[in-house]
Amino acid sequence: MEDQQEQSSGDPHAVVVDITSFAQAMEQELAERHQHHGDGSVPCTPTIAMVHDLTRNVDEQEYDPHYVSIGPYHRKTTRKDIIREDDKLTSLYTILSRSSPGTTVQKCLEELAPGERRARSFYAHRFSEMNTSVFLCMLLLDACYILDWFGNFNPQKSSPAANEQVPTSSPVPAAGGGNIVRVHGSPVANGHAQGCDQESSTASAGGCGNKLEAGWVVRDVLYLAENQIPYFVIDKIHNLAFSGSQDPPVKAITRYVSSILQNQQYSVVELDDNAPPPGNLLHLLHMLFSKPKNSASLSRSGEPVRRCRTAMEYHINGVNFKSCAISAIGEARCILDVTLDRASGTLVVPRLNIDANTWCILRNLMALEQLNPALCCHVTAYCSFMSQLACTAADVELLSRRGVIEHRLGNNGEVAALFSNLCKGIEFDPDDPGTNYLRATCQALDELYRSRPRRWMALLVQKYSKNPWLVVGVMAGAFGLLCAIVQAVYSVLSYIQGAEK
Repeated sequence: MEDQQEQSSGDPHAVVVDITSFAQAMEQELAERHQHHGDGSVPCTPTIAMVHDLTRNVDEQEYDPHYVSIGPYHRKTTRKDIIREDDKLTSLYTILSRSSPGTTVQKCLEELAPGERRARSFYAHRFSEMNTSVFLCMLLLDACYILDWFGNFNPQKSSPAANEQVPTSSPVPAAGGGNIVRVHGSPVANGHAQGCDQESSTASAGGCGNKLEAGWVVRDVLYLAENQIPYFVIDKIHNLAFSGSQDPPVKAITRYVSSILQNQQYSVVELDDNAPPPGNLLHLLHMLFSKPKNSASLSRSGEPVRRCRTAMEYHINGVNFKSCAISAIGEARCILDVTLDRASGTLVVPRLNIDANTWCILRNLMALEQLNPALCCHVTAYCSFMSQLACTAADVELLSRRGVIEHRLGNNGEVAALFSNLCKGIEFDPDDPGTNYLRATCQALDELYRSRPRRWMALLVQKYSKNPWLVVGVMAGAFGLLCAIVQAVYSVLSYIQGAEK
């Protein structure tokens, strides 16, 4: 945008600004930025941005790609191996060779070109250093890579022959922006996109590489907040390449992501057919962590949420812990469905299976919520609650015995340290009912914690339950006391009846 400035003939220091052009340019810029962001009437499309340093510095490895870079943020990395340009070109070849007749690189780029400004508006940074050809080339290659791995498309023609060339009618701009990159017509003989059954196992992604490679791709493409491209780009390439397909890619990708979450026992939520499309793939993951059944609307708005206690502190004061499995017909559909049975004083927490990706998933979902305040903050509320509940080795040991936590890490102290650091650098207001869905639960737990009768009863049970002989003795003494009371009652009744006679 250029300001038109002219020196005034009367005053050499005065300037004349074309306010009309300036205002129109600003209005156009604002319209493009907010066209695809929520305005209260439509669902919010999340912005893709770098994670804040205060959050990233706790464990930056959880936010950086280790195997493949998607999108513009990590293209300048010193690790050139994660660009995966050869793999992305192979995926481009696979998509084009299986696409509808007449689909070429030129047609794909022409389809993406009108949406360039829209695609750029999805990012917090505008990437002005990337010209149009480089930016569109990146979107095309990354979209094809994602479709190749997770699209589960139905090919409309057989796999390409060994000497078949990709039908290109225009060159693909190179990553450097100048020279062209020619896609060689080599057969995809390593099983990267042929002969795979994506529904058979979630251990292998749609690309059907080895399981280790598939795990890396899943982590980098699905879980990382910075490593994303707008979903509409994937949808455009799919619609162009497979124009006869009735199944949009979001359904195939959603099925795959859902199967991962179900295998990990994190969520069994299914998206409605009328659900709006996600903004990106991490947003899709976030949508599958549905709004929990527990509602903050039941909380007492006039009372603040006091500090949450550790699991051992609650246990000592008479709060019980119980795990529940994730089930579509059960009491919990995802790990966020934490409930409290006040009558029995039992906190029911869905079992959390901790593996190598648990912290990556939770941290990046929280980062997505932090970067996009319009999104619900249920994952942040859950992580804040769990980080206080399981912050010592004794807490983790207790919750493991109750089945609330299941892990295969070195020891309970290692798990506790990871929990205690989980929410460092995260901004969260526990007193805001709009963000803390566990507000009512925390208030009820505080009441149970401060109940003196419950505390005394819990101390008695914990003190005497450790020695079985003490328990037997207490039971015998209680039985003897009961017998003495009964005998005294009968003696009084006999005396009264004798006196009446």
